[in-house]
Amino acid sequence: MSERDETAQAKIGLIKAVIFSLLLAIGIFFTIVLPTEFGIDPTGVGAMLGLDVLRVEEYHSDIISRPGEGGLLFRQDEVEILIPANEGLEYKFFLDMHASLTYDWNSSASLYFDMHGEPDGDASGYFESYGEASVDKMSGSITVPFAGSHGWYWRNDTDKEIIVNLKTLGNYEVIGLK
Repeated sequence: MSERDETAQAKIGLIKAVIFSLLLAIGIFFTIVLPTEFGIDPTGVGAMLGLDVLRVEEYHSDIISRPGEGGLLFRQDEVEILIPANEGLEYKFFLDMHASLTYDWNSSASLYFDMHGEPDGDASGYFESYGEASVDKMSGSITVPFAGSHGWYWRNDTDKEIIVNLKTLGNYEVIGLK
């Protein structure tokens, strides 16, 4: 066999390997990735393999049974908070240092808010503000710089009560209303 024939066979072998790899990747995407990550199972293989139960629906279950940093559980919650007319209140979570909290909240009217945190065990009154504004919704994620209580102060300057719908996801413990 000549060198030219060996080169041609090597190229053909390489092309076959690339095509096979591409087909395998597409198969894995449709049978494993889509059902597990996105809850889409076009082939039905994901349900047959039990992969559809691995998908986490955002904000539907209380606690997901995998431990978080510092012993706090990774969880997701959804709560409605009533802010009385012409009053304010705080809603807080305990987070360990460098833990993250993903949040999405909306309200039936614009509210003043201050998202802030207070270090665990600090009696001086110190708090660190992460943001403040007057809006009717906000979403994002924060990684906290210290262990302690972190959350929102909402103030309702209207003559009607306002409901805040808050969804959270992360490693935290709910403190609740303060």
